[in-house]
Amino acid sequence: MRALFPYLRLYRLHRGQLLLGILLAIISLLASSFLLILSGWFLSGTAIAGAAGLYTFNYMLPAAGVRGAAIIRTVGRWVERVVSHNATFHLLQYLRLYVFKSIFPISTSTTNIRLFRGELLNCLVSDVDTLDHIYLRLISPLVSALVIILIVTISLCFLDLQVGLIFGMIMILILLIFPVGFYCVGKPVGEALSTLRSEYRLQFTTWLLGNAELTLYGASGYYLSLLEITEQRWQIQQRRQSELSAASQNLLLILTGLTLTWVLWIASEKNNILSSPLIAIFVFATLSVFEALSPIAVAFQHLGEVIACAMRLNNLMQKPVEIVFPIFGPSVVSNVSLRFHQVRFSYPGKLVPSINNLTLKVSSGEHVAILGHTGSGKSTLLKLLTRACNPQNGEILLSDISLDQWSESALRKMTSVVEQRLHIFSATLRDNLRLAAPDANDEQLSAILMKVGLGKLLKGEGLNMWLGEGGRALSGGEERRIGIARALLHDSPLWLFDEPTEGLDSVSEHQILKLIFTVGKGRTLIIVTHRLQGLENLDRIYILDEGSIIEEGTHQSLMKQRKRYYYYHINLLNKLKY
Repeated sequence: MRALFPYLRLYRLHRGQLLLGILLAIISLLASSFLLILSGWFLSGTAIAGAAGLYTFNYMLPAAGVRGAAIIRTVGRWVERVVSHNATFHLLQYLRLYVFKSIFPISTSTTNIRLFRGELLNCLVSDVDTLDHIYLRLISPLVSALVIILIVTISLCFLDLQVGLIFGMIMILILLIFPVGFYCVGKPVGEALSTLRSEYRLQFTTWLLGNAELTLYGASGYYLSLLEITEQRWQIQQRRQSELSAASQNLLLILTGLTLTWVLWIASEKNNILSSPLIAIFVFATLSVFEALSPIAVAFQHLGEVIACAMRLNNLMQKPVEIVFPIFGPSVVSNVSLRFHQVRFSYPGKLVPSINNLTLKVSSGEHVAILGHTGSGKSTLLKLLTRACNPQNGEILLSDISLDQWSESALRKMTSVVEQRLHIFSATLRDNLRLAAPDANDEQLSAILMKVGLGKLLKGEGLNMWLGEGGRALSGGEERRIGIARALLHDSPLWLFDEPTEGLDSVSEHQILKLIFTVGKGRTLIIVTHRLQGLENLDRIYILDEGSIIEEGTHQSLMKQRKRYYYYHINLLNKLKY
């Protein structure tokens, strides 16, 4: 149960709505109980009164009470559902953000690089959604049932103290023993369900991501068979949980019958009750209390699953965070210079360092390219600059201040990163651009689009154009231009581009590079690439191999040296001839 405490504390944020939901649930159950009891008493009373009761029995007042209770029950249940679910949805929204903020620095840490996407997805979606059972299926039904038992017991004590007290003791014992018993029985099933659901989501995500490779090597069928096995095990546990739910309802039905038998038996010894409509009050009061108890056993079967999900979230969020930013740091500067001094970095489990004693300098406003083959350490260098990871040795200086002294807000404000694979969200063109500048108005957005050569997107729907998931309506060149537009909107002095022309044809590549060099004037620009086009326009080129600088200089000076850069170009020219 301790695993739930961090999430129970979050309930204080919406305690007003949650308490209102419980109050409305109690009112609805009281109205339902009153309706059932009053209806039973009314029918019994009219049967005893008979035809003579037409002149002596008050039919109008109980009939009005029945109608009033029915209306209150219907309206109360509707309002309770609206209030409770609204509070739960708000709580889930905050909880999902809370979990995301907690696991984001962990998921990008190099010590936790083996975290699978499926595991993170399962935590953010399935595990967080399961936690809504805490209120809807546990807290609210349990509190409501307890209040109903107390109110009905006190009411029956006014009619007959002995019957009322014994009735209350039986109900309290059922409320205490029944949920605990089915929690213990259902705990292994709930934990297995939680684990198998996580395994299935992880395997399915892995299959989707690697479907091309699995199909190419003929392993897709084998992997699908593993998915089917996991699914079958999952269905077995779901069937067991359904069987437990049916068993709990059957046992509750048996207890209802036994309690009713006891009520009738004890009433048979009290002539004042047996010979009056009061017998109906005791009988239907018993039925109404058991109606309030019916959600309890089923709810506590899910408690094992809820605790398992909470423990998995806690274990994930308690992993060590490698990157820690200072709360305060230097003020944001408009001119950025960079310097790497004897920087070394290697990923966990890798014998060869990705960055090996790297030393380089980038002056303010300088345009630099980091050139190298796949695996030479280019992208790792950008990760170090953005503090996605920290170097094991050496120092990185940003404007002559150690990178780890800058606050996260200052570092993000001074840096714009255009990744190799830009993510276009399933939203409007306006929303996708405002990710970089939430306060930008339509005039500013339109001006930026014109500047990066995307004026044609303003025709028709304009900024309201729906881009779809992954930007299905855009070409590769248009996606790159949107990335540059975001960088311009962010208006930072440092630009970091990772393979900005990857996958583009030569014409689009030339246009994109020309655009970057034109709009990036006055900014410090670092382009990480393994392509050679447009490098003659850069101030300096660094050739990276096995994490170290092996050549550096301008395009002209490197061509005169007739080393690796020179032969890169010769090989490219030979390929173009053929």
